[in-house]
Amino acid sequence: MPERNIEFGKYGARGTKGHEAVARRLDALAGFISTPVTTRRGLLARLRYLTRTEHARAAAREAGLTATDRTIKAWLDGKRTPSKKSVERIENAYRTVRRNNVARYLLGRLNSSGRGTRVEIHPLNQSEVPSPRQRVLEYRTLNIRQWDAIVQAWARGDSRALDDAWVEQIVDLGSQWGQYEYLTSVGFAA
Repeated sequence: MPERNIEFGKYGARGTKGHEAVARRLDALAGFISTPVTTRRGLLARLRYLTRTEHARAAAREAGLTATDRTIKAWLDGKRTPSKKSVERIENAYRTVRRNNVARYLLGRLNSSGRGTRVEIHPLNQSEVPSPRQRVLEYRTLNIRQWDAIVQAWARGDSRALDDAWVEQIVDLGSQWGQYEYLTSVGFAA
């Protein structure tokens, strides 16, 4: 793509890739359990979420939770504690299952029957960039009507596809869309 940044931050600019900011915002909208998985309460909440129905158990297995039902029951009863590797698997499985469960709801809210959702784009931070090298960047808004590719890539955890889907939407900013590849934050609500 012609406007992709090759040496971002060379002169002191700071920011994150736009698709990463979108993923963080979608994660916030998904409403993950806020208690850390390293605490007993957080671990139990995630295990209950992943095992409350047969459908949830199947989704957890598909997402990488390979522990047996007997082991999970021992964890829930407090008779055993999971290893660090198992705790990571529980957290990853929980986030994957939660994203898949919430994706359809978010997609409906963000598409809003074809009206779309207004997105606020806050440009990158140039406070460390020398004055002659600073660009004139401004706060921009964009109405995205088709969120399907963005939400599906986010739900799968596919960073590359999410980046491509995000870039496909921000080209609507006009000829300077590449200036918003990196940014401070993205704001939208569902």
